[in-house]
Amino acid sequence: MPAILLGCGYSRHQTPFASIIREGLPHYLFRLQTEGSASALVDGNMTKIAAGSLLLYRVGEPYELRLQGKDENGANSADYYLFCKGSWIDGWWARTDRPQHTRIDADERIVTLWRQLMFENRRVQEEADQELLGCLLQALCLCLDRAIRDASLGAGRSFPVQRMKRYIEENAAAMFKIADVARHAGLSVSRAVHLFRESCGTTMMKYALEVRLSMAVERMKHTTMTLDQIADNCGFGSYPYFHRAFKSRYGMAPKAYRGAAAVGASGGSDDVARDKRR
Repeated sequence: MPAILLGCGYSRHQTPFASIIREGLPHYLFRLQTEGSASALVDGNMTKIAAGSLLLYRVGEPYELRLQGKDENGANSADYYLFCKGSWIDGWWARTDRPQHTRIDADERIVTLWRQLMFENRRVQEEADQELLGCLLQALCLCLDRAIRDASLGAGRSFPVQRMKRYIEENAAAMFKIADVARHAGLSVSRAVHLFRESCGTTMMKYALEVRLSMAVERMKHTTMTLDQIADNCGFGSYPYFHRAFKSRYGMAPKAYRGAAAVGASGGSDDVARDKRR
C-alpha cells in the first residue's frame, strides 16, 4: 500500500523516560507534543519542545527523546505519535522541505484524525481496514502540511492569529464571544481584536459572517434544508438576519440564489427551481 501505518498511539509520562535510536530510524516518525515539555534531538542538537511542538523524522535520521516527567509548571508530558512508511509517504516527503521541529496550532481536525488512526489501528488484524488507515494517514499528512505553512507565515505574530481563525471556523455555527476567541489564543480581548484586524484586514465578527455565509451556500446547493433551517444551522440566529446578510453579500435574496443554483444544476429545469421552497 502507498501509505502504511506501522504504529500509532498517545502517551502520558509521569516519570522520566528516554528513547534513543542513534543508528537511524527504520521508518518515518511523527510526534506531536500536547502537554508539558520534553527535549528532543533536532538538527543535531537537543532542543526543548513544548505543547504544540511537531516533530517529523524521516527514514535513517537519528532520534533521541528525553522526558523528565513533570515539568517546571507541574505538568506531565503527553504526546501523540505514529510510525509509517510507503511509496505515498516517500513522495509526500520529497515534495517539500519540512523542518524537524515546528510549533503548530494542533486544532481539533488534526487531533481527531490522529485519534481515528489510533482507534482503527487497535482493531484486530482481521478487522482493521488497511485502505481506511492509508487514507486517514494521507489526510493527516496533508493537514500537518497546512499547519506547518500556517506556522511559517509570520513567526510570533502569525501563530495566535491562526489559532483565532481556526477557532472561528470551527465554532462559526455556534454563538461565541470575542472573549472566547481571545482566550483560545491566550491573549487579552483588546490585544486579540487589534492583532486580528491588523493581520487579516477585517474584524473577527466579519470573518465569522463570511464563514457562516459560505456554510449557508453549501447547504443551499447540496441539501434540501429549508432556508429557515439553514439560517439556524449556520449560526445566524434568525432568518431575517440571514436574509439581510446574504443579500448584502451576494446581491440577491437567499431564495432567488437557491433557485438560480437549482436551475444551473438541473440544466435549466423550471420544475426543480419551483420546488425549492423556503
